[in-house]
Amino acid sequence: MAAWKLTIRDGSDVRRTKYDDLGAALEEARKAIDDVLSRGPLKKIKAIRDYEPEIQVKARVEISGKGLFSPPTAGVDVRGDNSLVAYSGAVARRPLEAESSGQAVEAMREALSG
Repeated sequence: MAAWKLTIRDGSDVRRTKYDDLGAALEEARKAIDDVLSRGPLKKIKAIRDYEPEIQVKARVEISGKGLFSPPTAGVDVRGDNSLVAYSGAVARRPLEAESSGQAVEAMREALSG
């Protein structure tokens, strides 16, 4: 049974993959983040109110481990302006420092390993 689950929410597309090795899950997460970043920023959305690119979430890449209560979880939100918001925790999220996909993946590794 796999120890890690990678969930990629890219727009309306959701993909889930299971891995036995954390390193493999993190490498796939980095590829997914880089793929989203390569597409460029989103445009402002005008609806009932305006949604600037920096408040839109273009994609979410998240890895979670096993556990019934509070499984280890860390991820990255790729914003519409291509900024990254790394976090650890599922319900109570704690921000992680990351300015690039490499830094985000390393911060996720530390959060999930500790």
